[in-house]
Amino acid sequence: MLTVKDLVKYFPVTGGVFKRKVADVHAVDGVSFSVGRGETLGLVGESGCGKSTLGRTIAALYDATSGSVRFDGTDLTYFSEKEMKPYRRRIQMIFQDPFESLNSRHSVGEIIEEPLVIHGIGDGPARRKRVGELLSTVGLPQTAANRFPHEFSGGQRQRIGIARAIASSPELLICDEPVSALDVSIQSQIINLLLDLQEEMGLTTLFIAHDLAVVRLISDHVAVMYLGKIVEQTDADTIYKTPLHPYTQALISAIPVPDPGAVSNRIILEGDVPSPIHPPSGCRFHTRCSHVMEICRATEPEFADQGDGHMVACHLYEGKS
Repeated sequence: MLTVKDLVKYFPVTGGVFKRKVADVHAVDGVSFSVGRGETLGLVGESGCGKSTLGRTIAALYDATSGSVRFDGTDLTYFSEKEMKPYRRRIQMIFQDPFESLNSRHSVGEIIEEPLVIHGIGDGPARRKRVGELLSTVGLPQTAANRFPHEFSGGQRQRIGIARAIASSPELLICDEPVSALDVSIQSQIINLLLDLQEEMGLTTLFIAHDLAVVRLISDHVAVMYLGKIVEQTDADTIYKTPLHPYTQALISAIPVPDPGAVSNRIILEGDVPSPIHPPSGCRFHTRCSHVMEICRATEPEFADQGDGHMVACHLYEGKS
């Protein structure tokens, strides 16, 4: 359903009196993966690693610098806005902040109906009926259509955002940290709602998050991203049981264990994520890695299969596949 190949997205950095470009922010730097129809790929990593930029570039909200995005066999990478419009109905996005992503001047009914109007789906009465059905689907009363976003809690607003995203019956849903701004008790409700919708609608999902515990609940496969690159990818069970990349191991070790008597084996990463304007040479993780070797500083590791589709980019495993 979705194939991303060597995708790159740079943002120019300007300076001086004439605002000339002096550098680039390497937000996404050569990312490749694929997601099968009806599957969920969880994309995880620290804040600032490029996850959200990747999702927005796939959705054509940002223009790609290079590389390709193929959806259902069609390369969408350099489509014009007019060429992209039919595909926007099939590709929808749920954003992180449910308050910022909803127009406060529009009623909930108008917000959910907007995709139907844009894509010419149904007439007025049919659209209003569809809005009521969508509100019921996401667990809100149909009377919510006459109210405004500020009258709802964060979890309810995210339900409104989900209703808007599924209004056009999409095939690919890109979820950009849809639960990170919500209370823990509400997160599970939204995750369960997304799981139900995926099963009912046969959705293909790219689920972006920084919480590996949340990703484990919803994903068939998991890709770990660091400073613009994917460093490890495999099925969800394998990546939690036998993580290979030192960065993935550190992320897994940080997942809280619901046992006050358990011995903590957490791996503490020293230092901060390097600047994406001047990323490190060689392996981008070498500045924080406890296994760093000389080759790590000079040569970028190959993203290679270590068996059964377990992909990892690390010099520790070179020659072992």
